[in-house]
Amino acid sequence: MIVLSGLLAGLLFGLGLILSGMTDPARVIGFLDVTGAWDPTLMFVLGGAVVTTFIGYRMVWRRGRPRFGARFQLPSRRDVDGRLLGGAVLFGVGWALSGYCPGPALASLSAASWPLVGFVAAMILGWWLARLGSAVAQPPVAGDAEHRHGKRADDVDERSDERP
Repeated sequence: MIVLSGLLAGLLFGLGLILSGMTDPARVIGFLDVTGAWDPTLMFVLGGAVVTTFIGYRMVWRRGRPRFGARFQLPSRRDVDGRLLGGAVLFGVGWALSGYCPGPALASLSAASWPLVGFVAAMILGWWLARLGSAVAQPPVAGDAEHRHGKRADDVDERSDERP
């Protein structure tokens, strides 16, 4: 059931991206071009996402536990380090140059163009390099499944009593 709910959430997200026009890189680049022909559409899409997330989190927290899990898995790290800043800069530069971020890029694959294919290939390479870097920076502990999947032990807090 958890896989089906993830699939449905992803389909809903992709449909929202398509209907809002966020799979069109020209619209995203138009939003980032504040000195030229600025297109504020993305601001409204982001505003709608923030409102939806705000309401959705309040509804989920009232339940006390996730529907398809024993407890919530929340990030526990609150520090800002070089990896976070470097990743944010790379994301922003890639977004500004291509007009795609990961969600819209994957939602656009059905109408793939060479620039889109190049972006997705670079995105996959970046994920792979980040995982490789994490594995090198923090060697796995014998039998620790989280390390085998590229996660660090201090990245997730699985206690249900802590809320952001």
